[in-house]
Amino acid sequence: MLGEGQSGSGRATLLLAATALIWSSGGLAIKLVDLHPLALTGVRSALSALTLAVLFRTRLRLWPTPGQTMHTRHTWAQLGAALGYAGLLLSNVVATKLTTSANAILLAYTAPLYVALFAPRLLGERTRPGDWLFILAVLSGMVLFFLDKLSPTGLWGNLVAVGTGLCYAAFTLCMRAQKDASPVDSVVLGHLLTALVGLPFLFLGLPSAEGWLGLAYLGIVQQGVSLALYVWCIKRLGALEAILIMTLEPILNPVWVALGYGEIPGVWSLLGGAVVLVAVTLRGIAGARGQWSADSEAPPGGMGATSAL
Repeated sequence: MLGEGQSGSGRATLLLAATALIWSSGGLAIKLVDLHPLALTGVRSALSALTLAVLFRTRLRLWPTPGQTMHTRHTWAQLGAALGYAGLLLSNVVATKLTTSANAILLAYTAPLYVALFAPRLLGERTRPGDWLFILAVLSGMVLFFLDKLSPTGLWGNLVAVGTGLCYAAFTLCMRAQKDASPVDSVVLGHLLTALVGLPFLFLGLPSAEGWLGLAYLGIVQQGVSLALYVWCIKRLGALEAILIMTLEPILNPVWVALGYGEIPGVWSLLGGAVVLVAVTLRGIAGARGQWSADSEAPPGGMGATSAL
């Protein structure tokens, strides 16, 4: 068990940076595993669910136990969060296979845009004028992604990556709607649903020995152990510090892919990614400083951070 003390904040900062590093490696690992994207996602999630169940020593609770009360809305929010999480896991892997890793991860960062649009209606959370400036910046960044010369496959990959952002937003909204349900339960259930969808695609072909090693890394370390680190760190760091540290993820993700896979994003994609990343970071800084309503804030962190809610 990690110790407490005056050095707790410093240790949390280092471990959160390590967590961002682990999550950023997902794009390269996915590229290197030669397997159908849905089969890859299914195996990764099956391993992740087992890892999380062991680390958190939790049993999945979808319905109240005897003597326990749980509002119906919370139960549906838990299921909605699980479906959103499964959707972002599946679509992110498919997008990473079909388009550049940079496009896949950075287009997923458009999620706060949808949260700002739907939170007023679904959660009663007001979207303020400053939020609309943020939305305009994110939309501008999205347009730049599609100015690159794309093959039909790359175009479909970008569209799937936009879907990842939608699923990310749905997951966030449903998690915010929960009051009494266990957040870990939603994540574990999301992994189980993903495994249910993806594992049958193993019949199309099995990975090599190296592929199995890559899958073990993705499931146990990149999606499992890293979550435990995130949960420990986020309780010891402020929102501003956390979101700034976690911006390492989308920055490093395409770097590892470029170094290990030779995939170089186009100029327009890099520019669009910079616009989205800066907009999301500034939005997080402003929210942490109280310049915008805290109620309209998305949880700090990157793609991987969603799994820690």
